[in-house]
Amino acid sequence: MWRRNVLVCRASSLAPTILNRELSTQTGRKLERKVALITGAASGIGKATAEKFISNGAKVVIADIEHHRGQETAKQLGPNATFIPCDVTKESDISDAVDFVISQHMQLDVMYNNAGVPCYTTPSIADLDLAVFNQVMDINVRGVLAGIKHASRVMIPRRAGSILCTASVTGIMGGLAQHTYSISKSAVIGIVKSTAAELCRYGIRINCISPFAVPTPFTINEMSRIYPHIDAEQLARMIHKLGVLGEAALEPSDVADAAVYLASDDAKYVSGHNLVVDGGFTSFKRLEFPAPGQNCSITSFLMKSSGAAKDHKVRNNAVMLLFQAILTGNGTGDGRRM
Repeated sequence: MWRRNVLVCRASSLAPTILNRELSTQTGRKLERKVALITGAASGIGKATAEKFISNGAKVVIADIEHHRGQETAKQLGPNATFIPCDVTKESDISDAVDFVISQHMQLDVMYNNAGVPCYTTPSIADLDLAVFNQVMDINVRGVLAGIKHASRVMIPRRAGSILCTASVTGIMGGLAQHTYSISKSAVIGIVKSTAAELCRYGIRINCISPFAVPTPFTINEMSRIYPHIDAEQLARMIHKLGVLGEAALEPSDVADAAVYLASDDAKYVSGHNLVVDGGFTSFKRLEFPAPGQNCSITSFLMKSSGAAKDHKVRNNAVMLLFQAILTGNGTGDGRRM
């Protein structure tokens, strides 16, 4: 649909990249004159990232399966934001989104593969539903790979570009989410490592971000399904208390700041990297022995904080939900619930 304008990229040189770097230095805006495409940016961390990109001088195209929410977000963010519908399970949608960016802006400097979906299935590997597994992998892994493929298609001729992907701490450590979700996020980290080895020869950087639990509207909404009698503010406090970095609390803007860094020329020699934004959570396991008769596990903390019934299934779902709902791209589960 938009492919007729893609050839414009082939005539480009490194001159725009050098100019952008000089302008960024002069203005203090790290993404001056850059153009970014972000999947799953209608809300949540995707929206926060779009806002940060724009405030740093970029033009942003929001690609999302949520039509109304995506249009509203683009309107809120102002004239430097536009929206295009995109279902990341359809390669043609991703290809069209990339071509749309080229048709509108003549370049694509940053591709952020951010859309994703959580998974609510039994935590036991013996009961794994492979049909659900395939659905989650279609969005969380195949969608990311398609985004890299089509961004590379227009970045390679320019020999420049930055590609970002959303991974998760659940892709680094086992036991934080159901197998399906953890495997999908671990795969994203592997994809980044593998593709970085090829794309470096073209001057294209690719990195991923692995955030800890973030109280986005989506996460709070999903938590309220398990804890219906707890208000949003208290649910957010429950999530924050799972962190280990003193009183600091992870917000969507913190992950967006990480994305700005990786997208900008400040990270000009960073590629193949997984930037973990977790306050040190995955760096250690503290050996703190509980008092006699006291359980100090995360599950125990959640049940104590919520006052929920001590049902085994509820406990497991509560713990798993926190970590697999860390980041789901557009903040609405990509319109699906597995």
